[in-house]
Amino acid sequence: MLALGRGLAGAARGAFAALRVDRGAVGAACSPFIQTARCYARPVRRKLKDIPSHLDDLPPTMLKKDYANVPVINSVDDVVKRLLSLEMASQREKMKIKIQQLVEKVRRSPSDNGSFEVQTAILTAKIRTFEEHLQRHPKDKNNRRRMLMAMDRRNKLLAYLRRVRYDVFENTCKQLNIQYTPHPAYSRRVTKRWVVKKAFCVKVFQEARKLKAAERLKERRKWQERARAEKEKQAQSEGTPV
Repeated sequence: MLALGRGLAGAARGAFAALRVDRGAVGAACSPFIQTARCYARPVRRKLKDIPSHLDDLPPTMLKKDYANVPVINSVDDVVKRLLSLEMASQREKMKIKIQQLVEKVRRSPSDNGSFEVQTAILTAKIRTFEEHLQRHPKDKNNRRRMLMAMDRRNKLLAYLRRVRYDVFENTCKQLNIQYTPHPAYSRRVTKRWVVKKAFCVKVFQEARKLKAAERLKERRKWQERARAEKEKQAQSEGTPV
């Protein structure tokens, strides 16, 4: 009996110890440190911002570019019109309409499809689309490179228009809502080494011209003699009777 009582007491102590361990595990699991670690490791769900698009001004009831001039389009069902409208169109089809609208603002004539103004309008629509895409996906380096190439191309076209036809340049920037900033002039810091190097290059160039002066003089005399001989032949041929 004494041994049985001791065995029961040992079993009870073991059960209470296991209960204490379980309570300790539960307490550790609910401790603020572990809760903070779990919240830190939880993935963050960022809310997508409503980024305004330059395609928002297109009405959803407008027909797509391929079906706008079809004469039978007025007699079709409303469901078909909705399917052929911009409400069900992709971004590429909306871009066609937007490019057409921008081109109509700056083109010189109805048949003008390749002037500098038209190319600037097409590049402007593409650049704005790239900007909206990069606001949602800032790590897309491929499209960022394409956008920078398009901006460089547009700046070259605008610089040419600004230099050659300033009135057309002003009208293009006004119609397309472009803020053009001319490229700053290249400036280099003048150092003593750069001045000495430039003077040495100028001196070498002058010496090379002196060495080639005799050869250029010989060539010039040959050309003069050849021209004089051709003139004499022409005069003789005109003076002789046929």
